[in-house]
Amino acid sequence: MTQTVQPTNPEAPTTPDATTPGGSANAVETSSSRERVPAALKRRVPKYSDLAPLMQFKKPEFSREAKLRRASTIWELRDIAKRRTPQAPFDYTDGAAEAEITLRRAREAFLDIEFRPGILRNVSSIDLSTDILGKSSRLPVGIAPTGFTRMMQSEGEYAGSRAAEAAGIPYTLSTMGTASIEDVAEAAPNGRNWFQLYLWTDRDRSLELIERAAKAGNDTLMVTVDTAVAGARLRDVRNGMTIPPALTLKTVLDASYRPAWWFNFLTHEPLTFASLSRYTGTVADLINSMFDPTLTFEDLDWLRETWKGKLVVKGIQTVDDARKVVDHGADGVVLSNHGGRQLDRAPIPFHLLPEVSAAFKADNSDAAIILDTGIMSGADIIAALALGADFTLIGRAYLYGLMAGGRAGVDRALQILEKDMTRTMALLGVTRLSELTPDHVRILGK
Repeated sequence: MTQTVQPTNPEAPTTPDATTPGGSANAVETSSSRERVPAALKRRVPKYSDLAPLMQFKKPEFSREAKLRRASTIWELRDIAKRRTPQAPFDYTDGAAEAEITLRRAREAFLDIEFRPGILRNVSSIDLSTDILGKSSRLPVGIAPTGFTRMMQSEGEYAGSRAAEAAGIPYTLSTMGTASIEDVAEAAPNGRNWFQLYLWTDRDRSLELIERAAKAGNDTLMVTVDTAVAGARLRDVRNGMTIPPALTLKTVLDASYRPAWWFNFLTHEPLTFASLSRYTGTVADLINSMFDPTLTFEDLDWLRETWKGKLVVKGIQTVDDARKVVDHGADGVVLSNHGGRQLDRAPIPFHLLPEVSAAFKADNSDAAIILDTGIMSGADIIAALALGADFTLIGRAYLYGLMAGGRAGVDRALQILEKDMTRTMALLGVTRLSELTPDHVRILGK
């Protein structure tokens, strides 16, 4: 017969059994009450010397600089930007085409990954520098071309180019930018400036822009090819968005609690463009009236012959087109669906990335692969690099910083991304970008 014996604590004091002679329930309770209470658990009146280190009250700070310092993510900069910017220019930045499905999917693509970290590596020093299109960049990210930038915040391209110069990364001026090629070069004389080109029906005007960009020291020309016609940006339609912004009853009411934006807008030089004379009308009308819907690969050949610097084609959304533009002389491709602002339900660049990377390796091509659309954190950038990108571009992410606080806001956006990237690299167990491989990232569901 098996007998179960309950374990006992040999150090526990012996307590008389209540059922044995001389034992009682009261004796058990009395014994328990005499158990030793640790000194740390005895209640006492707190001393001032104990409370003083805890009472470090800071003076409240409500300045723009303090709010920017407290922002720890690009999303928090977006919240500040939304409070400071009238609805029409904010929605122009924040919105996308039609139902905005493409933009949501692009951001979700970065969320639907799993990092695979390595452990027990020395990650005391992280190097985020890289080479892109023949020159070095301190970070693996540059500022993408954005149109009408001084409409978002009056410092516009000047803030973006100077912040990029300070950070040691490329800045791309858009054909639709609100500062001239020459003024941006003067504002950031030691920066690496690129120029983004939309080919127009008027080739002479396109040629003039190319010559101006070369003369101003731009070493890379980025031609955008996904704007045969304007996308249906419904937020702009609903807001009655025009260039320049119109003072309607709605905008006046909107301005009543965003006076700083309107004060800056009305007291600075009216919006002018990198490549246009003054224009009044909707963004869609401008695109449809000026950009050439008849472009073919022959036009890319003409551009390759005309431009002597590095040539990058932006708006690549299939593997075949990536290969073709390289065959026609491109030094690199930007996998991009225009931030979801053109064709809704377009391919997601992050999902396309591994296929393009594999195709270029099969072709023994050294063309650069640059990725944009959907990036909202430094972890997004590291994931893209691990899956085959050589470089990345940010548009909205830096514009949220610009709208939140001008040049200081752009600086803060870049600081946030750099800190994110450094932390992610360390936790992955790598110290240099060249150590990143596809094994560090798994796309969930695949």
